[in-house]
Amino acid sequence: MNPISRPGAGRTFFVADLHLTDERPAATGRFFRFLEDEAAGADALYILGDLFEAWIGDDHHEAVADETARRLAALAAAGTPVYFMHGNRDFLLAERYAAESGMCLIADPARIDLYGVPTLLMHGDTLCIDDTAYQNFRRRVRHPLTRALLRHLPRSLRIRMARQARAGSDAAKARKTAEIMDVNAHEVVRVLREHGACRLIHGHTHRPGRHVHAVDGRECVRWVVPDWYDRWGYVACDAAGCAIRVEPL
Repeated sequence: MNPISRPGAGRTFFVADLHLTDERPAATGRFFRFLEDEAAGADALYILGDLFEAWIGDDHHEAVADETARRLAALAAAGTPVYFMHGNRDFLLAERYAAESGMCLIADPARIDLYGVPTLLMHGDTLCIDDTAYQNFRRRVRHPLTRALLRHLPRSLRIRMARQARAGSDAAKARKTAEIMDVNAHEVVRVLREHGACRLIHGHTHRPGRHVHAVDGRECVRWVVPDWYDRWGYVACDAAGCAIRVEPL
């Protein structure tokens, strides 16, 4: 990417799958440094889901949630718009926390004009259509009535359900092949064609990289944003194109 005069200037950043929690202070500290050192002064920051390890509702009161809201609000107040797309771990995050954080909630998928390039943004889980068990579960829990019910359950019950869901998810992943949990290439082509985009940026799979797909004779590029477990990083784009950064945590 071209040299720039100040951190973030003329660039847009994309992060996903940070899975922040009080139990993982290294990832939290690295994210806060990223906000100060790289994202400050950027054209925009897009968080493409799973900012938090779990989110039981906007009465979620982990210390990391409160401090993250403060840091993101400061970034937005300084002139860098912050956009948030729900992931599979934090789909209950709603307007109250978004307002506290200075974030604008966006739909999944979202098509944007990124320096003149039609770009599709997704969390990425809906691309993994070979994992039929997960897709069925997703449809049930993301139904508006289900989400409304979950938000009105006692907080203690939601905490217990979140812990059970995390344990169940880990157990289910252990029984699935890596191929099933990755995106389906035909689905990638379908959504790019449907939305008239020639670039796709997403997270969820924890497989950071750059992939090329042929769509109706065009070369389209798919960027997968890194997770923040044993590593950290982002996809950054400017008028010259996009690049990925992946570093050990």
